[in-house]
Amino acid sequence: MTDRPVPVLLRHAAPYGEEPTDVLLADGVIVALGADAAAHPAAAGAQEIDATGRVLLPGLVDLHTHLREPGREDAETVGTGSAAAALGGYTAVFAMPNTDPVADTAGVVEQVFRLGQDIGLVDVLPIGAVTVGRKGERLAELGAMATSVAAVRVFSDDGDCVSDPMLMRRALEYVKAFDGVVAQHAQEPRLTVGAQMHEGAVSARLGLTGWPAVAEEAIIARDCLLTDHVDSRLHVCHLSTAGSVDVVAAAKARGTAVTAEVTPHHLVLTDELAVGYDPVFKVNPPLRTDADVAAVRAGLADGTIDIVATDHAPHAQQDKECEWDQASPGMLGLQTALSVVLETMVRTGLLDWRGVARVMSENPARIGRLAGHGRPVAVGEPANLTLVDPDATWVVRGSELASRSANTPFEGRELPGRVVATFLRGRPTVLDGQLVGADVGAGLGTRGE
Repeated sequence: MTDRPVPVLLRHAAPYGEEPTDVLLADGVIVALGADAAAHPAAAGAQEIDATGRVLLPGLVDLHTHLREPGREDAETVGTGSAAAALGGYTAVFAMPNTDPVADTAGVVEQVFRLGQDIGLVDVLPIGAVTVGRKGERLAELGAMATSVAAVRVFSDDGDCVSDPMLMRRALEYVKAFDGVVAQHAQEPRLTVGAQMHEGAVSARLGLTGWPAVAEEAIIARDCLLTDHVDSRLHVCHLSTAGSVDVVAAAKARGTAVTAEVTPHHLVLTDELAVGYDPVFKVNPPLRTDADVAAVRAGLADGTIDIVATDHAPHAQQDKECEWDQASPGMLGLQTALSVVLETMVRTGLLDWRGVARVMSENPARIGRLAGHGRPVAVGEPANLTLVDPDATWVVRGSELASRSANTPFEGRELPGRVVATFLRGRPTVLDGQLVGADVGAGLGTRGE
């Protein structure tokens, strides 16, 4: 996919939901806005798209995606995950390293990076493991991954906490050499042995071992102090409790270089959903309480929480359709994330469309040190964009999503907003809600059974 893309003229698009204007994309960038767009020489042969009533945003960036390849292609591939991302309005995703083999060497991260390039639907940026095999025993080849073709800048053992404080300190020190960041899965393992859901009234009623909020909050507090001590950068994965919001706010107030993310499902779903023992609602960290949901929404609105990250976690059918205690934790998120943010944050008045761009595009790109994404809708900027119909609604059906798995917690739910088009460097990857112009090859296989 190296041929020159045909110019695209978006008619009457509304950047950030503001004044409608014409937008001309050519040679991978935004070349003109307003009256200059139709008059520009490149517009003569452009593909025209009626964007009346559509909101134009910078392409979304997900700092927390599980693509499962290599090793668990029965659940997801780089191809199927890229398709889900593009259909969800994303132009870049960061792929977590809990693959098989683990992405803890230059060779594995380069494999994932090149697969993403070959598919061509979104930019796929591998996240490197902090420790060898994600076992928490010794540091992985952080420097080699950073200097590889993949140019890794984000490191995480996500799914497992770097619980050893000395190892965490060394990792924070090491990544300073190349302006990297350690993304921590905040879960004190000794406080969560056998945990099945949030520790509280519902877990007591159901007889399920609880995952206490303090297990998350204690690790975040410790790591903020370590980050201060070595003057490094820390990112908190999938923050989920009111107490965690308070810890991050206090750290930021004293100048700690900490950023944090919240998932779409933690913005709307609660532990009450566990009462039916449906494993689709089992996730790590677990769904919390109504009070926690309110706190993370407020934290996202006031900037304490920097980004929305999907934690898109596809699982094969046999890993989800089983007993609760045997089921793998995780939920799909790429195709529903923007709609959930629209429902929980925009329609409630907590964020406007510029706020959506900030938490779903600009900040994730900045934290991941990803050039070319999360840029303003302005002349001369890269044409990584998504076009959204804010008035549309759609009903979520797991069987109809692009992911190779179907474990969505929003099955049958009507959600607002629909991605109409996505553009990667000016080339449409999605038009009229359908994938276009990508050589996905064998990457888009049948859904795993």
